[in-house]
Amino acid sequence: MFWAKGYEATSMPDLLQAMDLSRSSLYETFTDKETLYLEAIERYKSISQSKRALLQSAPSAKEGIRRYFDRQVSNALDEASPHGCLITNATVGMESPDEQVRAAIRDSFDGLEQCYIDVLRRGQQAGEIAPDKDVQTMATLLLNLNHGINVVTKMKPDRKLYDDMIEAVLNML
Repeated sequence: MFWAKGYEATSMPDLLQAMDLSRSSLYETFTDKETLYLEAIERYKSISQSKRALLQSAPSAKEGIRRYFDRQVSNALDEASPHGCLITNATVGMESPDEQVRAAIRDSFDGLEQCYIDVLRRGQQAGEIAPDKDVQTMATLLLNLNHGINVVTKMKPDRKLYDDMIEAVLNML
């Protein structure tokens, strides 16, 4: 429900129905809506590790980036799941000043950015990525690309557009 509707728009009745729980069971297990939301973010981050593994396990940096973004675009265009990503949607719809929620989202951003830094450095060490490329800047570009895909595919669900964009980014490296 949080993924589909966002934190603010998800009501307690929505959660109770989706989880098939009584109000007392939900409060007994999660204390409140915010705690449940934080748990949902942590669960989503752990599930997302398989996508990050594509970066780390590929035979080359560029291949890892290609595989990662191929999966990213596929997920973003998947009609069977809510559009975008829970973390992106949480960021775009963030109205809550709650520092715990902000910290959980910031942690996700920082973790993904570090994965990009690691793969880009590996690519530089292998001679696949030019040594004059600023790894931090390129990682931030990839982070923005990642979250941008989640937003733009909602309005432009054109797979070829994103495949061409990924190739352009790989050529920039």
